Amino acid sequence: MKLWQKENTVTSEKIEKFTVGKDREMDLHLAEFDVLGNLAHAEMLQTIGLLAADELEALRGELKQIHQLIENGGFVIEDGVEDVHSQVELMLTRKLGDTGKKIHSGRSRNDQVLVDMKLYTRARLFEVVQATEKLFDVLASRSEEHKNDLLPGYTHLQIAMPSSFGLWFGAYAEALVDDVIQLNAAYRLANRNPLGSGAGYGSSFPLNRQLTTDLLGFEGMHHNVVYAQMSRGRTEQAALMAISSLAATVSRLAMDVCLYNSQNFSFITLPDELTTGSSIMPHKKNPDVAELLRAKTNRMKALPMEVTMVLSNLPSGYHRDMQLLKEILMPAFDEILECLDIAAFMLENMKVKQNLLDDSKYDLLFSVERVNELVISGVPFRDAYRQVGAEIGDGSYTAPRALKHTHEGSIGNLQTDEIRERMKREIAVFEYDKVKKALEDLIRK
Repeated sequence: MKLWQKENTVTSEKIEKFTVGKDREMDLHLAEFDVLGNLAHAEMLQTIGLLAADELEALRGELKQIHQLIENGGFVIEDGVEDVHSQVELMLTRKLGDTGKKIHSGRSRNDQVLVDMKLYTRARLFEVVQATEKLFDVLASRSEEHKNDLLPGYTHLQIAMPSSFGLWFGAYAEALVDDVIQLNAAYRLANRNPLGSGAGYGSSFPLNRQLTTDLLGFEGMHHNVVYAQMSRGRTEQAALMAISSLAATVSRLAMDVCLYNSQNFSFITLPDELTTGSSIMPHKKNPDVAELLRAKTNRMKALPMEVTMVLSNLPSGYHRDMQLLKEILMPAFDEILECLDIAAFMLENMKVKQNLLDDSKYDLLFSVERVNELVISGVPFRDAYRQVGAEIGDGSYTAPRALKHTHEGSIGNLQTDEIRERMKREIAVFEYDKVKKALEDLIRK
């Protein structure tokens, strides 16, 4: 029987298939977190007298066995069992009889799903943070490695001013810091405890919600039980907004790689093992890795809107529509993690071309340097600007290639250490070690 099923009631097989959908498949990702939620809930039930001490110990023992089964890859949701919550409760009841049936006291499947999703989202967001840090380290290292290798800077796809590979790599490194800030905002929404909110209206049992909050390592609880249920969807949307922002950074980087790798620009080269060929043109070395990165990350930008559309016009309270959010959120984590890993691999193996700006076609990149020379000699800026324009027009302009950029964040002062320190501070804000310790303590009891 299902957690919600009454005696002598049967659901049409067709309706059951439609309503369960991909939930069994998605719920396998939640199994570990369902066990953690059960451990915390059981401990709380014992403190308020709904479980005896020996019953708690029996439940702990069985839940740890299930946790081990999950870690070993042997956990399955059996045929005819609706979801992970039903499967875990079924396994407890088979072994412990009535004690297993008591685990659901003071709880609804609604807040059980919610706490699983919060724990899952919190853990996966931190995985994304760690993968982002890895990509950041590659970008920061390459920025320092190529800080003296100049690159044309563009506005409107017209050559504008001198840049450098140091600036280019470093720009994307700092962009990732801002992406981590957005990941933290989503993480904090996921890091609040909904357990005890029941179906959205609490319980007449004297539940100790602060205890489960502490046991599960949450930053705090969703205080209002109605809002706890309303946070379903909002948490997923925040996570996908953060993933979307990160995807936008990777997408833009991938586009630059496609552009800079082309023969018309020829600023970088990808080694043969990172490129593919053409079935008809023997000379081709296509940057498919960058193109697919661009496409995959561009597609991820639409995910927050998918959640918005699912949630559109829903009143307060729980609605089955929200089940579909798993199908949007869960694959997104796998996809962004793969993209971050591939982007780091691509950048590690990319080769940068040196002495690009020695070519006379880039002479006009240095026009501002010429203006600044005149300003330093005492010519007012507007007069210097017009004079250089006239020199370019009459052919007397000579490009001053000696650069003197020293201010913070410029070609000669990348401030990589400062950007590294900023990333370090933003990652420290997550305090994931506290979460990890709380969950380890819960399993060890």
